[in-house]
Amino acid sequence: MITGIREGSLRDFAMVQSFFTLFGSDFRLYNPMKLGVRFRILALVSAIALMGASIAWIILNIQKQGRELQARLNNVDAETGEIVAQFKDSLRSVSNTRLQYSISHDPAVWREFQQASQQLSLWLDRQSLKLRTQDEKDALIRVRAAYEDYLRKAVEAPNPNAHGQTSAPGDAEALSEFVRARAELQHLFDLGADLANAHYASRNQLLAEARQRLGGLQSSVLILLALLFTFGIALAAVAYRDMIAPLRLKLVESRSLVERHEKLASLGMLAAGVAHEIRNPLTAIKAALFIQQKRLQAGTQEYADAEIVQREILRLERIVNDFLRFARPTEPVLTAMPVAETFQEIRSLLGPGLEKANIQFVMGPPPPWRVRADSEQIKQVLINLVQNAADSIGAKGVIRLGARRDRVRLADGETGVVILEVEDNGRGIPPEVQKRLFDPFFTTKDNGTGLGLSIAARIVEKHGGALQYQTRINRGTTFGIVLPEAAG
Repeated sequence: MITGIREGSLRDFAMVQSFFTLFGSDFRLYNPMKLGVRFRILALVSAIALMGASIAWIILNIQKQGRELQARLNNVDAETGEIVAQFKDSLRSVSNTRLQYSISHDPAVWREFQQASQQLSLWLDRQSLKLRTQDEKDALIRVRAAYEDYLRKAVEAPNPNAHGQTSAPGDAEALSEFVRARAELQHLFDLGADLANAHYASRNQLLAEARQRLGGLQSSVLILLALLFTFGIALAAVAYRDMIAPLRLKLVESRSLVERHEKLASLGMLAAGVAHEIRNPLTAIKAALFIQQKRLQAGTQEYADAEIVQREILRLERIVNDFLRFARPTEPVLTAMPVAETFQEIRSLLGPGLEKANIQFVMGPPPPWRVRADSEQIKQVLINLVQNAADSIGAKGVIRLGARRDRVRLADGETGVVILEVEDNGRGIPPEVQKRLFDPFFTTKDNGTGLGLSIAARIVEKHGGALQYQTRINRGTTFGIVLPEAAG
């Protein structure tokens, strides 16, 4: 489990407590609008915009194809009516001139018949360029074959001789010719109707193809709408999970912090008053004990009892001093503190005592960085963390002192920092202890005051930094002091 303490904005109140999620094994403060969240939201918005544009394009395409289809259908309907009317009119003109010639045998009428039949043949040739389907082409072939047969029989009928004379048939022959021509004409009319029907059938085929394409486009629109709805839900979920929910949690934490600040402020003032009231009589007791010890002989029971009283007085003094440091912390005097020199002083001060407990005190390569800090106060925090690490180990363990650079978001925004780390391989911190780790007066030690970490967190807060930790049960704990890096 990884948690951390971040600086609050109420510097005049007591210690600020707030837990943050960290990433991996390093101490990066959690940011709800980190790059990954922004990328996911941007990707979802881009996908929604792309699908919306696709839907708009498909709808416009459907409208365009609808207009084109309507124009083509109107054209097919007009062509169908034109085919029927033109064919009937041309064929009727050819038939009439033929019947007129059958009656009059006038060479001029015969030439008129030839001219009209030739125009109809040319018209049929032009229709072949407009036909699209095989049924239309087959119908045209039948029309042409029947029309050629009609013309062939017309040529075989009596016609002008080379001298412009004709041989007049009898009435029976003329009537027979009329009936036969009428039957052939009706047959051609029927074939022309078949051609018009075949051309009209192409209209239905065009409609079927259009319906199929439009159906595909409509399916695409429905799929895109479903995806748009899905991505919209995903965007809302991501926005709520990574933006709104953290803000709500932060709001709840902020309210809790405000309440806690008020309680701690009251507690701090109370502690300051109590410590002040205790210090004066405690000083008098200490002075009186010092006078009495001069009158007692060493080795006696009275002298041993006086030593016990003296130790308890010293413990009371330490508790009172802790109360005062917690209630009225000294403002730090910030300077460009060399990290390497501070580490060396801590090692020289605590190393011999740790060696007696068979605890290795390891320090990495001297870090070349400087931080904006009060050297004495930061050494006090480091001493407290190292002593806590030693208490967690007990004996035969390792404590490592190190530092690294990073960029994190503090109260003044994202900035370059140096993180001073105290790592141990002790028992770790149980989850139930983590919940109250920085609470004042909470301790797991028999003789502890429960103010060590609270004071340490308050000191780091006054530096504009953050106190963080990472722990694993039976694997150890790493505390990190996040301090702004000094320029230059």
